[in-house]
Amino acid sequence: MLGFALIDDIDQGDKRWVVVGPTDGSAAALLLARASNDEQRSRIGNQTGGRVGFFLNTDDFWRDHAAMTARGVEFLETPRDEVYATVAVFRDLYGNTGTCWSRNEDTGTGQRQRRQAEGTAGHAGRPAAADRGAGRAGRQ
Repeated sequence: MLGFALIDDIDQGDKRWVVVGPTDGSAAALLLARASNDEQRSRIGNQTGGRVGFFLNTDDFWRDHAAMTARGVEFLETPRDEVYATVAVFRDLYGNTGTCWSRNEDTGTGQRQRRQAEGTAGHAGRPAAADRGAGRAGRQ
């Protein structure tokens, strides 16, 4: 659902490691380990105790948000512009939460402040976050 490709699948008998990553091999890969006992299985879907535990950085938030949505990824909030990034929290098939995010070009003031100063609309012609109804009110 995230658009990753299988890089490796290592069956170790009582353990299994699956390595996935971007289809173009342009970024770090993610190793997923299968739960191997009852205690580990009891934590599936809550490995991070309810906190967002996975952060997927992208060079184009809106492109990847649209692609993830088209593949059926469940986003728990409306995308929002923060000082540091454009972000949205999603849930995986097992209940874990992650954040899709794209860092603003100039961290000091951020894209939102730069657009406001320039009097331009949001990313790629989208309205600014306030005009989209985004923000903390849409969070769960």
